[in-house]
Amino acid sequence: MSEEARRGDAEIERQGEPESVSAAPRRRVAASPRRLFCAVELPTELRARAAAHIAQLREKMPDARAGWEREEKLHLTLKFYGDVALPRTDALSQAIERAANRVKSFPLAIAEAGAFPLRGAARVLWLGVRDATGNLARLHQALEEECAAAEFPREPRPFHPHLTIARLRTPGGARTLAGLHRELGFAAMEFAVNELVLMRSELGPKGSCYTALARHRLAV
Repeated sequence: MSEEARRGDAEIERQGEPESVSAAPRRRVAASPRRLFCAVELPTELRARAAAHIAQLREKMPDARAGWEREEKLHLTLKFYGDVALPRTDALSQAIERAANRVKSFPLAIAEAGAFPLRGAARVLWLGVRDATGNLARLHQALEEECAAAEFPREPRPFHPHLTIARLRTPGGARTLAGLHRELGFAAMEFAVNELVLMRSELGPKGSCYTALARHRLAV
């Protein structure tokens, strides 16, 4: 994860994260898509462990001014698309399916705790992604290629995956909070990546939420 951290300053969060998850049948596309992104969902146990880590930080530093991620919204974003018109949603879903068909299921681990940027007051707290097989990088590359072929723009910045757990609103106390985050650490937890999920983010009366529009299984 040290390589991601070295490049973290250029990479601080390109998407607004939504807040709640509702499952949807495979390939079912909602009527009015807004912001769309492609993600890897995390297993329940891993999200619970990340939530427990967040709870420790909040208990030890209750006055920290931070936007903490909710357990149900934790996921690994592979590509953010922004607004996509409804007639283009099927083409996007098909591109994601082609990318999923190019890579077999593989293990991935969440491990290590860090912050962006490296110098000065922290603005983002993250948990690291350990891609020992290199298949996450291959999957991301396949996704970029298939989406570009379907005329969806490539992401110009390098891919440095991580899980954001907090965005710090003020510099006050940020260095102390980031130091505590690193001190607590996050023991590696491995899980299997079996599918890509096309997600929709939208703002509702109770805040933002997201919905799974389509699930695409990786090759077997």
